[in-house]
Amino acid sequence: MTQEPAKGSRENEAAGGRKIWMTLTGLPLTFKLEWPFHQSTSGADFWVLHGDIQLESSAGLHARVAVNLSATVREVLPSLEPKHAEAPVINALRKEVDRRQIEFLKSGKLLPVPFSSRHYDFKRQKWMFGKASDEVTGQFLERKIYWQTKLGGPAAARVWIADPTEAQYLETTTPHLLELAGRLVGADGLIRLEGEWAEPTSGLNGQGEKFEAAMRLAVDELENKHAFERG
Repeated sequence: MTQEPAKGSRENEAAGGRKIWMTLTGLPLTFKLEWPFHQSTSGADFWVLHGDIQLESSAGLHARVAVNLSATVREVLPSLEPKHAEAPVINALRKEVDRRQIEFLKSGKLLPVPFSSRHYDFKRQKWMFGKASDEVTGQFLERKIYWQTKLGGPAAARVWIADPTEAQYLETTTPHLLELAGRLVGADGLIRLEGEWAEPTSGLNGQGEKFEAAMRLAVDELENKHAFERG
């Protein structure tokens, strides 16, 4: 069993292996997934992948998860190898964070997370994680560029915009991501764009408090939700 940081190969070239995955709620995450999937030993018809989601820029908060892949979804994946399964697994987990179903703690509590057919449209044969508007996607890109360059390490001066995993998460296309990134260049001068890669300008970095306030708000809302459920 190998525990590997989740990252796209092209992102790895720029980020030195440390990939920040944003949620729509504004949380910067990193994933360590313990490949490969293994069949459940409980007798149930599903496959399991253990992982650890780190909430970056926090005081060591993380979530230990067991992704339970249903037999129905297993049938639509070409294989259970990372090249086919990593993107939808990461996006399913991010969607659960968006829905405040995953709690970040300092302890190692293991949380089962269903990876079921509700994430897949069999009629259109595509993954479904929720269509983001252009406004939401633009905000997502701003946060992605800010946090990746802040937390990704010394080599993370550039951020890959045309990432198919991000396009899948937002239910858009990589050309549309590049188009929206271009608007951040032309309208606001927040980034510099070269091909499929973006760099923040001082204008974007100057909004750091806004991005960090959004993260704090998202963490507070998530913690309040789970505190209420515990009574």
